[in-house]
Amino acid sequence: MIVFDHVSKIYPNGTVGLKDVNLTIKDGEFVAIIGRSGAGKSTLLRSVNRMHDISEGTLTVNGTNVSELKGKTLRQFRRGIGMVFQSFNLVSRTTVIRNVLSACVPEMPFWRVLLGAFRKDDKIKALESLDKVGILDKAYIRADQLSGGQQQRVALARTLAQDPQIILADEPVAALDPVTAKQVMEDFVRINKEMGISILLNIHHVELALEYADRIIGIRAGEIVYDGPSDAVDQSVLDAIYGGAMEEAE
Repeated sequence: MIVFDHVSKIYPNGTVGLKDVNLTIKDGEFVAIIGRSGAGKSTLLRSVNRMHDISEGTLTVNGTNVSELKGKTLRQFRRGIGMVFQSFNLVSRTTVIRNVLSACVPEMPFWRVLLGAFRKDDKIKALESLDKVGILDKAYIRADQLSGGQQQRVALARTLAQDPQIILADEPVAALDPVTAKQVMEDFVRINKEMGISILLNIHHVELALEYADRIIGIRAGEIVYDGPSDAVDQSVLDAIYGGAMEEAE
């Protein structure tokens, strides 16, 4: 469970990222965050694994106060939270399976990392993760030979190899064509439903958010202006989030 309790974030230049946010995200939910560019979507998302420190309030994940973590405990905490980015963040000149196996590196002895000596169990888990996103047949192909959608699936498989309880996805389909974007969103839905992993997804394609997410959080100027089921979002809600001028791209 993720709990924001009167959370605010003010950047050093004075920009308000979040303003008195109160949210509870339960285990197993699929939540999409929507709003204008600069509204605070990424700030909200990246506060969960402390890529951004909050300025005020309390943020807890499964009972752990995120702001109190440091060093090894922070690194261990982050192991339970997968992160998927818009840019994939793959090593393009190595194979797909090695990209997925990189999820194991933080827990490996240095000599194993140096030699690339992954355990059999790690390789099996990597292959299983690729199978879950439908690209097992690409395991031994170089990552730079894949399409954008396939690369995003590799990034998702790498996240699954961590055995996360939560997946944070920061604009994961922004760089994809409409057909591929739908396929990747379907992967997220399947992982959420079949594996029970909580997914918090920041997305600017409103129609995809409404089609695939169970719950929508609308944010405007750092404040939550809507929090409810996707099927209850109407034009008045969108006007409140986007100020009456909903943008299709950011």
